[in-house]
Amino acid sequence: MSADPLQHRAGKTERSATSAIEVRRSARRRRTVSAYREGDRTVVLIPARMSKAEEQRWVTVMLDKLAAQESRRVLGDAELAERAERLSAQFFDGSARPASVRWVTNQNTRWGSCTPAEGSIRLSHRLQGMPEYVIDYVLCHELAHLLVPGHGPDFWRLLEAYPRTERARGYLEGVVAAARLPHVPDTRGE
Repeated sequence: MSADPLQHRAGKTERSATSAIEVRRSARRRRTVSAYREGDRTVVLIPARMSKAEEQRWVTVMLDKLAAQESRRVLGDAELAERAERLSAQFFDGSARPASVRWVTNQNTRWGSCTPAEGSIRLSHRLQGMPEYVIDYVLCHELAHLLVPGHGPDFWRLLEAYPRTERARGYLEGVVAAARLPHVPDTRGE
């Protein structure tokens, strides 16, 4: 296996363990490079004359740009509810059915909460702007609570269905740890 996370196969470029990346070369394209999401894959458009090394560099640049754009995009409550419905279908066979899913501004010590009796899920506004896989994890966490209250073994077994659980938990732990770091004043101006 190559040390490079990008692997070329049959005209497609894939990033290992994530979504597929397709590079499309165009003779008409002279200087510009662009990228967009198409379902579960990313399409990167580049000039045909570009070398393989330039292609790899631009694929990395464009993936970073897309990720930054996506992390800045804030989902509304309706989009959040649609996302929860999709995640329930994908990871819980549609059995977790929230009655409502919404952002709230009064949760400063929790990332999310739910009331199983009402079927309501609330996510902290502090999640807005975080990567989508982190928001999806918190949604999955709360969806799992609609099925299993508490954090016992059955709950964690259910949540294992979401493949980025550990990564998202690590991200959130990092955010919490960074918030606890002391503020160091900028001494460059002295």
